[in-house]
Amino acid sequence: MTASAHDSCAHCGHHHELRVERLTVRYHEVEALSDVSFSTSCGACVALIGPNGAGKSTLLKAVAGLQPIAGGGVLWRGTRVARWSHEIAYLPQRENVDWQFPITVRGVVRMGRFPQAGWWRPFSRHDDEAIDRAIAMMNLQALQDRQISQLSGGQQQRVFIARALAQEAHVLLLDEPFTGLDRNSKSALAETLRVIAEEGRLIIASHHDLDTVRDIYDEVLLLRRKTVAFGRVEEVFTPEKIERTFAEERGAA
Repeated sequence: MTASAHDSCAHCGHHHELRVERLTVRYHEVEALSDVSFSTSCGACVALIGPNGAGKSTLLKAVAGLQPIAGGGVLWRGTRVARWSHEIAYLPQRENVDWQFPITVRGVVRMGRFPQAGWWRPFSRHDDEAIDRAIAMMNLQALQDRQISQLSGGQQQRVFIARALAQEAHVLLLDEPFTGLDRNSKSALAETLRVIAEEGRLIIASHHDLDTVRDIYDEVLLLRRKTVAFGRVEEVFTPEKIERTFAEERGAA
């Protein structure tokens, strides 16, 4: 990846840090995450790698303030994340979205403004400009009046990213964004993520294609319910650490 990691934030020029400290999440008596720790900041594009059941989706939701935690915490810009913030956007797996819902591309992107504008207050000029800017950044102008059910997988991902950009989020958390996309759509999405990171936003995405990690990301978190390793891709994404992340899971099965 060509971006220099940890640039200043796109919106305010400051250097913002996301810190996860000894995070523990439980579902009833089952520990989904245990003592997970890492820190990163604006300008980074981070791959979240681990086997099925490693807690990747749970971690993304916990960082977004959407998942109750049992221990530890998440700090963004030095403040504990206790609930959802407009500065952090969570993008679910496409298979978990009702794409038959009768709404246009622009309607989805507009939803990114509701938390700040309010559900009942008329949108301001700033709101409309943020929506227009997000649509333009994702090259969705020609599709903005189209129903989301008519979109390809790659277009659907661009719409959700545009919604996060309209939200003016600093942090984008993507759950398996490349799943189900064809080669051209994957390449286009990879380029989009690089551009967003180069602008100074923080990208964290769960990712399963080990062969493309080095092409897209500059940091990687290897996860197996605990932190196996975290750091620069060239330092952490090694055969030994990858094997440790996946092999022990198979051994426990």
